[in-house]
Amino acid sequence: MWINADLGEGCAHDETLFKIVDWANIASGGHAGDEHSIRRACMLALEHGVQVGAHPSYPDRAGFGRQKPEGSTAQLLGELKRQMDFFDNIATKLGCCPAHFKPHGQLYNDAAFQAAEAELLINLAHAFPHLKLLALANSPLVAWARSAGIEVIEEAFPDRAYLSTGALAPRSQPGAVLHDPVQVKAQAELIVRGGPLQCLDGSSRVVTAQTLCVHGDNAQALDNAKAVRAALTEHDQDTFSGAS
Repeated sequence: MWINADLGEGCAHDETLFKIVDWANIASGGHAGDEHSIRRACMLALEHGVQVGAHPSYPDRAGFGRQKPEGSTAQLLGELKRQMDFFDNIATKLGCCPAHFKPHGQLYNDAAFQAAEAELLINLAHAFPHLKLLALANSPLVAWARSAGIEVIEEAFPDRAYLSTGALAPRSQPGAVLHDPVQVKAQAELIVRGGPLQCLDGSSRVVTAQTLCVHGDNAQALDNAKAVRAALTEHDQDTFSGAS
C-alpha cells in the first residue's frame, strides 16, 4: 500500500511532503494551481521519485472547488479535459509520466455516489485511457467505473472521519477532519489491517483500499504523513516477520 497526497495547492508543507508520499495529485487549475505551481510540483516529484497525476475539479477557485458550475454536462466535461490537458502538457515537457488522475473536493464526493457525476468522470477517464482513476474506496463509483472498463485505484483517508454509508463526513461536521497524528496513525493501522473504523454516527465500517490519502491542506499534514508512513512501515515489518 502507498501514500498519495493532494499537492500543488499553495499549502505550506508541499516540499517536505514530496519526501514522504509515493503519489502526488497535483492541482490542475480548477480549484488551485497554475503553470508555475504545476512545474514546481513536477520538479519536486522528479527529484524524489514520486508518481504524478492530475487533480481536476469543478472550476471554482473562489470556493476551492466546492461549487458545481451551472451549464451543460458537455461544458463541464470540456472544462475538466482542459484541466487534464493543461497539467499533462506541463508534466510531460518536464519528463514526468502521469499515470493517474484524482478528482478534487466536491466533484470527488459527488461522483462517488451520484450517477450523473460518476458518468462524467467515466467519460473523462475514457478520454485519457492511459490514466488510472483514484476513487473513494468501496463507493458505487468504483463498481460503475470498472464496469465501464476503467482501471480504478481505491483510496481511504486516515485523516478524515467516515459516515456509515462509506462517504466521508462533511467538513462542516465536528470531528470530520482528524488533526491528531496519533489518531491518524491509529486509523491508518485499522485500514491496512482490515479493522473496523468508528463512524461519526457511532456505527463501524471496514474500509478496504489500495492507497491512503493525506490531505496537504491540513495544518498537521506533515506530522500526519509521517504517522501514516510509520503505520505502513510497521505493518510491512509485521507482515514480513509473520511470513518468516
